[in-house]
Amino acid sequence: MIRFVAIAAIGALSAVGTARAVASLDTDHRAAPLRAEMAVQPLETPVAAASIRKAADGHYWAEADVDGKAVHFLVDTGATAVSLTLEDAHRLGIDTAALDYTYDVITADGRTRAAAVKLASISIAGARVTNVDALIVEKGLSASLLGMSYLGRLRAFEATQTALILKP
Repeated sequence: MIRFVAIAAIGALSAVGTARAVASLDTDHRAAPLRAEMAVQPLETPVAAASIRKAADGHYWAEADVDGKAVHFLVDTGATAVSLTLEDAHRLGIDTAALDYTYDVITADGRTRAAAVKLASISIAGARVTNVDALIVEKGLSASLLGMSYLGRLRAFEATQTALILKP
């Protein structure tokens, strides 16, 4: 029993000595630079995620700002690239008659041709991507498609039962 008390007393004295040594670091001016280096730096404020509500038809429809003009897109994760109808391309000021329709593409209406363009930016509720590759589809596209040339450049995107979350 005396050995047990002696070990406990030594342990208690050791703990008190350690506590005093640690406490003295707090007032030790030589430790100040170390504490400053260990200070936690604030992280960059992340850009908030954008949300696109699921429509009654079960699809995600996005209102986007494309090069400063509004475009209504059907979100299509199966589309390799952002694809614009001729009508939307005209509204964006693209001279569709001067384009080179050298790409063969398959739409829901079948095979057609498309021309490649570069859009300066697409922004949806703050989720902005610049220098976006896109196609102008010659015929057979009833709505412009928001494809992977935009979606794939986001940090992430997630489809839920009620919304599509875009994470820039």
